[in-house]
Amino acid sequence: MRKDITVTAEPRESRGKNEARRLRAGGNAPAVLYGVTGTAVPVAVSPKEINRILHSRTGSNTIFNLAVTGGENTPVMIVDWQSDPVKDNLIHVDLKRVDLNKAIRVRVPVVTTGEPKGVKIQGGLHETVTREVEIECLPDSIPEQFSVDVAELMIGQNVRAGSIQMGDGIKLVSSPDTVISHVVALRAEETTAAAEGAEGAPAPAAAEPEVIKKGKKEEEGAAPAEEKKKK
Repeated sequence: MRKDITVTAEPRESRGKNEARRLRAGGNAPAVLYGVTGTAVPVAVSPKEINRILHSRTGSNTIFNLAVTGGENTPVMIVDWQSDPVKDNLIHVDLKRVDLNKAIRVRVPVVTTGEPKGVKIQGGLHETVTREVEIECLPDSIPEQFSVDVAELMIGQNVRAGSIQMGDGIKLVSSPDTVISHVVALRAEETTAAAEGAEGAPAPAAAEPEVIKKGKKEEEGAAPAEEKKKK
């Protein structure tokens, strides 16, 4: 989805690890602009502005303007990025030029709405299997997300990608048979455990009184004693 956002970029004269460290120390992140008919251009961008876009509702599907100082001003998308696993700082960004008149392929999140009847009435379990699908459309037509109503699902039923309502000019690229979510029955052991947890643990078997055990031992030893008396 296209947004009215402009990010300023500074051209980079050199590349390499030392240059990248210098840029990060100065509060910028190294990036590369490429795609469409233009050549690849190394630039430096603000990591704060890029992170703000990545954490927005449209995320990496956001189309924004990149204004290169002394160079081009073009619509772009973030196609790849790297972050420090410890500090979570942006290390590198790949930006791709976007032709607004040409269809592109992107992955869009899918969310479910409603509580399935198979959960409320039958006590089943609702599971989300696929959280995004791939589509093809013009850049300005990219939706933020798709919404799927699962309220009517019963145990054993599912909703697939082919049932998602696509807008005009949007083509589903993912297989229409891809399962988005389904309702399944709880496993027998889970049902038993839940029942025992609700009713309380079963009472332990009553232990046999010790006096009875001793009586048995005495009776068992009585026969040999009587035989000795008869002898």
